[in-house]
Amino acid sequence: MAWQEWVEEVKQFDINDINEGNIGAWPFLVRVALWVLAFVVVLVGGYFYVIADLRVKLASAEAKELQLKAEFERKAFKAAKLEPLKKQMAEMEESFGILLSQLPADTEVPGLLEDMTDKAVANGLEIGSIQLEAEQVKEFYIELPIAIQVTGTYHDLAAFVSGVAGLPRIVTLHDYEIKSDKDLSVQKMSITAKTYRYKELDGGS
Repeated sequence: MAWQEWVEEVKQFDINDINEGNIGAWPFLVRVALWVLAFVVVLVGGYFYVIADLRVKLASAEAKELQLKAEFERKAFKAAKLEPLKKQMAEMEESFGILLSQLPADTEVPGLLEDMTDKAVANGLEIGSIQLEAEQVKEFYIELPIAIQVTGTYHDLAAFVSGVAGLPRIVTLHDYEIKSDKDLSVQKMSITAKTYRYKELDGGS
C-alpha cells in the first residue's frame, strides 16, 4: 500500500540528504510535513505582519466610529434644541422690551412723583415729603431713589404701599421705618421707593 511505502521511505530517509538540496528525492511524508510547516510559518507570519496590523487599525476605526456617533448625537441634540431656543430668545427679547418700556425716561419722573402723591392722598395720608434723590449709576441702568415720608394709620399706609407697588412703572420699595405717636393711633412712615432708567437713554453715561 502507498501508505506503507511512504512510511518505509521515511524510515530509510537519511537526514544528511537535506544538505544535498535535492527536495524531489525526499520522502513524500517529509515533503508534506515541510509544506505544512512552511504554510504554518507563512500563516503565522502573515497574521503578525498583516492581520495584527489590520486588527489594530480596525480597533482604532471602531473607537473613532464611537466618537463620531457620540459627537453626532450631541450635535443632533443641539440642532433639535435650536428652534425652541430661538423661540425662547425671541420671547425673552419681547419680555425685555416690555421691561424697558416700564423704565421711565427723564420726562416721566415728574409724572411718577405725581402718581405717588395721588396714591397718598387717595389713601388719606398726610404727606411729609416725596423727594427725588441723587441718581445711582449701575452697570446697565440708572437707579432713581425717591424718599417718601407720610403719616396715617397702619391700614392706610399698607394701602399706599400696595398702590405704589402696583403702578405701571417699575417701582421697588426699600428701607422703610415706621414710628407711632403716643396713643399708637397714627404712624409716621419713612420709605425709599426706587425706579429705574435704562442706561443707554442717558447717552451711555
